[in-house]
Amino acid sequence: MPLIRKGLAAASMLGAGLLAAPSIGLSLDMPSVSVGAGMRTSFTSTSFSGSSEDINDFALNSARIYLSGKVTDNLSFMFNTEYNGDSVDVIDAAAQFHFSDQFNIWAGRFLPPSDRANLYGPYYASNWGVYQDGVQDGYPFITTGRDDGVAYWGQFGVAKLSFGIFDIPSTQGSKDVLYAGRAQFDLWDPEAGYYLNGTYYGEKDLLALGLAAQAVGSDKAYTADLLLEKKLGNGGVVTLEAEYAKYDGLGGYTGNKSDGYYGLVGYLFPMPVGPGKFQLLGKYGTTTYKFDDGEGGTTSVDHDTLELNLNYLIKAFNARVSLFYIDKSFTGPATDSKQIGLGLQIQM
Repeated sequence: MPLIRKGLAAASMLGAGLLAAPSIGLSLDMPSVSVGAGMRTSFTSTSFSGSSEDINDFALNSARIYLSGKVTDNLSFMFNTEYNGDSVDVIDAAAQFHFSDQFNIWAGRFLPPSDRANLYGPYYASNWGVYQDGVQDGYPFITTGRDDGVAYWGQFGVAKLSFGIFDIPSTQGSKDVLYAGRAQFDLWDPEAGYYLNGTYYGEKDLLALGLAAQAVGSDKAYTADLLLEKKLGNGGVVTLEAEYAKYDGLGGYTGNKSDGYYGLVGYLFPMPVGPGKFQLLGKYGTTTYKFDDGEGGTTSVDHDTLELNLNYLIKAFNARVSLFYIDKSFTGPATDSKQIGLGLQIQM
């Protein structure tokens, strides 16, 4: 028993010494990591011209996992996935070098310099039915608006400039690459960072003008976009968004050339109703697709889209419900459709 007591005392003294001593060679400088997730799900009822039956669908429109972390003071990493109903895709996997507001380098897979709509994506758009008008985000991409490459971006007062070189499916394995650039001018409040929003729900008074272009050889695409958002004296928020896009042999939704525009207006009511606020929103877009007819000429198809939303904002982009109506009409062989639906978006 004395031997056991002496052993216990020695172990106790050793443990106390270890606790009191500085940790040498045992501490790990672990980088900080942020984990998040997002989901968009909806119920829709769609009618098509010439059909007597509506199509009713429940859908998981999108599910994402977000990972990001800081490796050093000047180096970060992001890794994001997207489930689109068929598979889980890697949409972002990029090293982010930050040396100053004026000098940042990203490398890997991410959103290239392009139109605002591509740089905010469905989770940070004002309206529910993004990318259905033939105008937004018609630039070519590998997955979900993303391409593999490297880009520079910097903030110079009111101006944000970016330029990059990328692979897309049509250039992989060839000597051709895609060149992409964007210039944005924030005339009121600035927008920090590279990725953008379609709205700030009154957190900023914003007047932003953007110009973007991409090119592969002689094929080119151009966009110009505008976002104006103002918080009024009564606490309500007015949002105006517009874009013009011309796809000249590069990108577009159908055909080999197209051009079009859209305009969006929204009003966020100031008074809360329960845990959230209501927003009314309307959007109209029109675009013209041009096809080679195989006989040396071209043929055209017009595409018009009207969207109406009643949005209930519980926690901005992290919890919102949208009652939406989308009307698509075409001149030509495409089928007109009308859709009404209810969508839910959750993020954390």
